[in-house]
Amino acid sequence: MLYVISGPPGAGKSSWIRAHAKPTDIVIDFDLLALALAGPGAANRNYSRTLEKVVHKARWAVIREAEQHLDKVDVYLINTSPSPRDRANYQRLGAKLITVDPGRDIVMQRIKDMRRPGMEAVAERWYKRHKRRSPSAMPQASRTW
Repeated sequence: MLYVISGPPGAGKSSWIRAHAKPTDIVIDFDLLALALAGPGAANRNYSRTLEKVVHKARWAVIREAEQHLDKVDVYLINTSPSPRDRANYQRLGAKLITVDPGRDIVMQRIKDMRRPGMEAVAERWYKRHKRRSPSAMPQASRTW
């Protein structure tokens, strides 16, 4: 089964995966890939443009390969905001979409406390695109295609 985990930066997507994935599952997380490819002591979530470019290419290769093994293993993929094309592909694969969103106020505080400058704008774009009904909306919603 393919699980696609979406949500704004700082929502807890990686934490959600850690709580649900088994050691035998495949986890495709940009931040984990970046740390794996960066030199020793690299700062988490503060990557150079070059590293980001390499990680994006590696991530797509890993996704394509993992899709070939969905009958043998569960795959957890973080895609913050899937495009319509991504959604169509995930639907074709029978994926389950999990949206993790503890609410805008919590996300913005987490970004302020733990993320690099500029991530607030990314979160704002996510909220504009997804137009949550209220801050008290259910923190995690899922949808299966």
